[in-house]
Amino acid sequence: MQEHRLAARELACRRGDRVLFNGLSLDVHSGEALHVAGVNGIGKSSLLRILAGLLRPFAGDVERHGTVGLIDERPALDPNLPLGSALTFWQRLDGPAEDAVARLGLSDLLDVPVRYLSTGQRKRASLARLIGQGAHLWLLDEPLNGLDTHAARLTEALAAEHCATGGICVIASHQPFALPGMKRLELSEFTA
Repeated sequence: MQEHRLAARELACRRGDRVLFNGLSLDVHSGEALHVAGVNGIGKSSLLRILAGLLRPFAGDVERHGTVGLIDERPALDPNLPLGSALTFWQRLDGPAEDAVARLGLSDLLDVPVRYLSTGQRKRASLARLIGQGAHLWLLDEPLNGLDTHAARLTEALAAEHCATGGICVIASHQPFALPGMKRLELSEFTA
């Protein structure tokens, strides 16, 4: 099994004139999970975007060993396409996700345009896409928002399976996320 790693050193994030966090370091290895916690507006989503390489830090650097997949409030699925077509677009790039589609209860929704899916259905579709992507480093921003109890437990189980096979999960969430052995990073410890 290949070793995967996500590390950050002395990260700082600034929005306008406001520094959201400063001096943040982390180191997560294969099979590990990290829960990023903090109040609204503290920078949890910004941290995940920095870790994904989508946002430049104000200071510090990030080191990634493994491919990165991010789920946030933007599902990256064309809202005008039926779900099946939207997922097929990504499957051509990422790889098949049929097993994930069935497991996440999406099989009966493949002909429904993405814009008509509920928040929870879109969240499950994003997770199916992430699984098909085969990313080693999962960055999950509020992954349980909009999910019913069954879908929330399934999401936790999928994250645990990902870590058990050597993947990494970094989860920013206000809600409790049941994942054995998960470390916790309190973002308020890095604010001015």
